[in-house]
Amino acid sequence: MKTVLMVAEKPSLAQSIAKILSRGNSSSRKGLNGACSVHEYVGTFMGQNICFKMTSVCGHVMTLDFTGKYNNWDKVDPAELFSKAPTEKKEANPKLSMVKFLQVEARGCDYIVLWLDCDKEGENICFEVLDAVLPVMTKARGNERTIYRAKFSSITDTDICNAMNRLGEPNRNEALSVDARQELDLRIGCAFTRFQTKYFQGKYGNLDSSLISFGPCQTPTLGFCVERHDKIQSFKPETYWVLQAKVSQGNDCTLTLDWDRVRVFDREIAQMFLNISKTSKEAKVESVSKKEKVKQRPLALNTVEMLRVASSALGMGPQHTMQVAERLYTQGYVSYPRTETTHYPENFDLKGTLRQQANNSFWGESVKSLLSEGINRPRKGVDAGDHPPITPMRSASESELGNDGWRLYEYITRHFIATVSNDCRYLQTTISFRVGEESFICSGKTLISAGYTEVMPWQSIPLEENLPTCERGDVFQLDEVKLLEKQTNPPDYLTEAELISLMEKHGIGTDASIPVHINNVCQRNYVTVETGRRLKPTNLGIVLVHGYYKIDPELVLPTIRSAVEKQLNLIALGKADFKQVLEHTLNIFKRKFHYFVDSIGGMDELMEVSFSPLAATGKPLSRCGKCHRFMKYIQAKPSRLHCSHCDETYSLPQNGTIKLYKELRCPLDDFELVLWSSGSRGKSYPVCPYCYSHPPFRDMKKGMGCNECTHPTCQYSLSMLGIGQCVECENGVLVLDSTSGPKWRMACNKCNVVVHFFENAYRVKVSPDSCDSCEAALVDVDFNKAKSPLPGDETQHVGCVFCDPVFQDLVELKHAAMKHPMHRGGGGKGRSRGRGRGRRPGGRGNPKKPRDKMAALAAYFL
Repeated sequence: MKTVLMVAEKPSLAQSIAKILSRGNSSSRKGLNGACSVHEYVGTFMGQNICFKMTSVCGHVMTLDFTGKYNNWDKVDPAELFSKAPTEKKEANPKLSMVKFLQVEARGCDYIVLWLDCDKEGENICFEVLDAVLPVMTKARGNERTIYRAKFSSITDTDICNAMNRLGEPNRNEALSVDARQELDLRIGCAFTRFQTKYFQGKYGNLDSSLISFGPCQTPTLGFCVERHDKIQSFKPETYWVLQAKVSQGNDCTLTLDWDRVRVFDREIAQMFLNISKTSKEAKVESVSKKEKVKQRPLALNTVEMLRVASSALGMGPQHTMQVAERLYTQGYVSYPRTETTHYPENFDLKGTLRQQANNSFWGESVKSLLSEGINRPRKGVDAGDHPPITPMRSASESELGNDGWRLYEYITRHFIATVSNDCRYLQTTISFRVGEESFICSGKTLISAGYTEVMPWQSIPLEENLPTCERGDVFQLDEVKLLEKQTNPPDYLTEAELISLMEKHGIGTDASIPVHINNVCQRNYVTVETGRRLKPTNLGIVLVHGYYKIDPELVLPTIRSAVEKQLNLIALGKADFKQVLEHTLNIFKRKFHYFVDSIGGMDELMEVSFSPLAATGKPLSRCGKCHRFMKYIQAKPSRLHCSHCDETYSLPQNGTIKLYKELRCPLDDFELVLWSSGSRGKSYPVCPYCYSHPPFRDMKKGMGCNECTHPTCQYSLSMLGIGQCVECENGVLVLDSTSGPKWRMACNKCNVVVHFFENAYRVKVSPDSCDSCEAALVDVDFNKAKSPLPGDETQHVGCVFCDPVFQDLVELKHAAMKHPMHRGGGGKGRSRGRGRGRRPGGRGNPKKPRDKMAALAAYFL
């Protein structure tokens, strides 16, 4: 029997699709990477009985990166990244072993059906999957077709079955447009980012950003925020004057009238009009107009509109909104949430979709009324040719979806119902009055038919006092006329909703990438999100944008990126050549980069005004090994040490606290060690500032602390404090934290595993001897006699943390997912440890040996 491999974009989607296509009769098993499942069933395909294997990836299989040395900021001139630097596709998440997993499942398969999301990114992932599986699949005979693409917009039985019956082919052009965008963003972004990060972080100490990044989309996004900030700062309020009149007819009716001239900016002229108006004691009706008006129901919902409303009305950021929307989609509650289309196709089952909402307690009555009276065809919107508008696919309740999920689902559903409802109709009445020689008006609205505002009450016509019935020539008593002094107000900072609109208008990013760009400028500390989800630029964001404007405005204006987006769309349509677009765009930005580097002094002048030089920043902490003077610890991101005498800056581990480590010095360079700590519940380790940036041995990399140093004799190195292989990750070693007493612990030097042991021990040290069973280093523990938990009132014991039964109840692992053969009792028999944290069944039979100290010694002398 032949086999069809089917691949979806997420594990949850694979499960849902397999359940629909197999009618609930599939069997499931975990794949070798542990993250993806395989669902198998037998069915028919192309008129023959076939075995189906449904599985998934987890987003992109591959990612684009530079090769080898070109990832080293110190060894490569950023200008080389535009053309010389070769790129390669690497696994996006090596821990998932996705390529190996796909090849294992695809081996011997005859056909493949691609169920990736139906957008450009999805098409790109299609070809990443094909590159992995085609070499191991059964070769096609002659012209036999073996590759199929499923096109779907929602996870419903109807849509999935229709997609299976109308299989197409993956779109190579759309995939290439994504490749082009990835390469452009990588080369341009990395070149500018590396240059300006190294230049400015080497000069200023309080930038408070670990990366001064540039992005072809990110930077124009920041530009919009700073442009609004500049308008606010340059705004000069002007005083103006307004006439306001109050009139009455009898005792019950008092009206406030608005001045027909609206406002004047000269007080004397305003006073003149006031004096003229005061000569009259009555207001005469000049005209009464009544006009029926229509407030149109909304267009069908696309991604950008959903993001706008979620930010302005629901208080949800764009990135979070997309995560919630994707979850609703994968669970089958809404259709695909990434779409530019606002027009429903003619064959879309509007009634069927609406009927599913008839029993909802919130809008069920409105739905039943619509179904009985007949629905309206939605307004004609834009058909972008991608997916139908975002639509609720089945009924749900708040208990099913959770707080944010329900709020977004409720909005999507109410919006859909509104699109097939009647327009809102109201009567607008305007009465014109003459007071002396001046004209005043008063207007009001009376609701005729609520229409769609019944389900979207926040858009309803506000209730107003009914205007009195009157005719031309009627006279009202003038009760008061006064002059009001007011001032013009500056615009407010951009809201996320306004920024999304600007990005859409100028073609910055796509419906899928807009949330990412907004999130990036927030994470880089270029803007902060204020009350009402308004985006206020920081000093760093403002100076960067002003600097770009000073050097090359096109780096921050939306025009050039908009033009690039149009070229990328032409690639997707097959109307432009991939290589030509790439080469042309990179040449433009390469010339801009060289000009930017030559003119960086212009931006530096702005930086000098806003930020402090390194020498004037930070507090003295530890001594430099070269000049033996104190270096200053700069706490602002990225935290680092700076020696003003040598004019050298040394990197430090981030996201923790740094303090001096007992005034001890590194035996290699004489720099004082510092201690990095992630907190009382985390891990800590000593760091030599010089070795951290300049690895002393060939088997060390930049950014390694003393817990990874292979120095053979230093008392704080891995060679002296390493105990054994990490219980969770492949390459880590558990290292004794010699500063942790009396709450002793050892921590992995690669991952976040922390092992607490020997609490209240007086002394814990690593023995030079190794365990005969697992080859981990033995540990020598001393207790005070009063607090010793050792048997027989002993105060000292030397043994293996993993194997010695005496230590069994004195060790507590902080991670549950353990794969180390913990505490094998006498004769190596497996058994559980104390405190309920025993090893997981099926642990490694042959644990990896700890680092060989002789190999470390050899590395030291080589």
